[in-house]
This record gives sequence, structure tokens and C-alpha cells, in this order.
Amino acid sequence: MRYIGLILLLLVLQSLGCKNKEETKEEGSSQASEVKELDIISLSDAQMKNANVELGGIEQRTISSTIKVFGKVDVPPQNLVSVSMPLGGYLKSTKLLPGMHIAKGEIIASMEDQQYIQLQQDYLTTKAQMISLEKAYDRQVKLNENKAGSDKALQEAEAAYKSARITLRSLEERLHLININAGKLEEATISRSIPVLSPINGFVSKVNVNVGKYINATEVLFELVNPDDIHLNLTVFEKDLDKLTIGQKVVAFNNSHPEKKYEGDIILISKNLDSAHTAEVHCHFDNYDHTLMPGMYMNAQISLNLTQASVVPSDAVVMKGEKNYVFVHQQQNIFQLIPVDAGETDNGYTQIKNDQMLEEKEIVIKGAYAILMEISKGEDNEEVE
Repeated sequence: MRYIGLILLLLVLQSLGCKNKEETKEEGSSQASEVKELDIISLSDAQMKNANVELGGIEQRTISSTIKVFGKVDVPPQNLVSVSMPLGGYLKSTKLLPGMHIAKGEIIASMEDQQYIQLQQDYLTTKAQMISLEKAYDRQVKLNENKAGSDKALQEAEAAYKSARITLRSLEERLHLININAGKLEEATISRSIPVLSPINGFVSKVNVNVGKYINATEVLFELVNPDDIHLNLTVFEKDLDKLTIGQKVVAFNNSHPEKKYEGDIILISKNLDSAHTAEVHCHFDNYDHTLMPGMYMNAQISLNLTQASVVPSDAVVMKGEKNYVFVHQQQNIFQLIPVDAGETDNGYTQIKNDQMLEEKEIVIKGAYAILMEISKGEDNEEVE
């Protein structure tokens, strides 16, 4: 009986011990969960230094509300120039590449063909004939004045001379079309090649040909752009059109280089809606930048009305999951992650709509993402354990 009693006593003690361990474990788990829910983190001095943490507070600033839209860089049709030659030929040389700047009158390519030689020959031959016919005509005029010549001979000489003069003028214009100065053309300057000249100041949009290729008279060699009226063509939804006025400021950027901003203002708001209930809004850039190319897709923010708002530096707001947060300084190196309702962002500052909870509190205005990374590391370590 005594042995049985001892065994029963041991079983009871073991049961109580297990229960205490489970309660302790549950209590620890509950505390850990509570800390995790509060999103409190304590940093070491080394971590604070590495994160380069700076503290500040919420402040009042005048910011502009914005609408976000998209569009592309465009130029009016009269600023797009297709370069072709009225006479076909082989492309002898060109150094053009898309994006290159060119000046009006600059030689951008050269072409060669036997018909260019023939045209120059015809011009010089006709010119020589016209000189001879002009002398014959002058002689007939003098003979006719002295009653030594017939009217018929004079008329024939005059007709031949005028015909040659017309032909010469026609050939002169044809030479002008292929960029040959007829006034400087002589027997010694006949050339099988002709220059292709740029008709505008601008830059190259497309190069459609290669050296050695035969170019037909109707074929486009190059496409050039005159950037004088380059602008931003934005697509705006119908619901936002009544918020826009001429002169409102626009800041645009492309996804390749979002840090580079292009400023401008609205110059025209279209009244025509397409099938998607959007309209075109045209904007002029404040300054032309050679990196802006027609067809380049852009994101843009249009500034609306100015309002007084509670703001923090945009670097203070971090995103975790699908929510925005700021870090509130508790004591020493301890911070708490607090959810916020973020509003408009303007000039490096972000509006905080639920600003009451941050009044008279210190928040992290620099190094917030570094602290967030420390929290993420801690959560990853917990998952591993």
C-alpha cells in the first residue's frame, strides 16, 4: 500500500508540473503575441547608427492636391518631317542614328546614281545650246531690222531660243530638287553623287535605310523631329476634367528614370471624349530636354488647389503589407510602428489625415525603412524557429 501511495503522489506532482509548464508557455506566447501586435522594436546603439535615424514631428504645411494621370510625349504633325529624294538612287553614306541632333542644311547622307549624271549633262548641254540659239535669235533680229531677213526665220529662231530657255529653267529646278546648285555647275564639277540635306533644326527620330540600298523616289530615308513645339499629351478621365484649368502645373516622369522630373503647364483641354470616357490634355514643358522623344510614355501629376495640412517628410512613411505606418519614438532606442492614413504627397512631404494621434510625439523622419527591415528580420527569425 505504501508503494502504491508513493506512485500516486509522483503522478500527481508530474501532472501539476506539466500544467505549470503549459501555462508558462501559453503566457509567454501571449506576451510575445502582444509585443508583436504592438510592433515595438528596440534597437542597439550600433543599429541606430547604421540606420542613421533622425527624429522630428508632424508639422503644418501648404500642399497641393494632385491627380495622377498618364500620357506620352508628342509633337504636332507639322513638326514631323519625312526626308526623301525625288529621284531614286543608291545610298552611298550616312552617319545618322536615332536621337542625333542635326542642323538645317547639314549634309545627313549622300546618294549616287547614273541619272544624276544624265541630269547634269542635259542641263549643261541645253545651256550650251541656248547660248547658241540666243546668238542666232539676236542675228535674226538684226537682219529683220535691216530688212535682210524674213519674219518666218525670226519667228523660228525666237521659238527655238525660248524653248531652250524653258528647258534649261526646268532642268535647273530639277537639279535644285536633288541639292545641286545649277549656277555653280560646270563640265569639271559633274558628279555621280548628290548630298541629302536636313530641312530643319532638330533630331533624328527614325533611320529607315542602310548604306548600299537602292532608294526609290517615294521611299522615306529618315524621319526628323522639330522639337520647338514638343509637348506632353495626357489622358484624363471624364470625372477629373472639371478639376482642370489652363495654366495648372504638371510634373511628369517616365518609369525608366522616375527621379528625373519634367515640369510644365496645361495649355489645352480637349472637349472630345473617346469610348473610354477620357479626353486629351495638352501640356507644354517649361524647358526642352533632348532626352524627351516623341512617343515616350510618361506618368504625370497635375497640381490642383492648395490646402493647409498636417504633414511629415515622405521618408517617414513606410508601407508594410497594404498599410502605411510611421515609427513613434517611445524611449531611448525603442520605437512603435503606428498605422496612419496617408493623403497627398507634395514636394517631399506626405499628408497625415489622422494627425491627432501624432500630436506632440517624436517620429522617425529619416531611417524609417532601415528600422522596418530590422522588424522584418525579427519576423523571419521567428518563422525559422
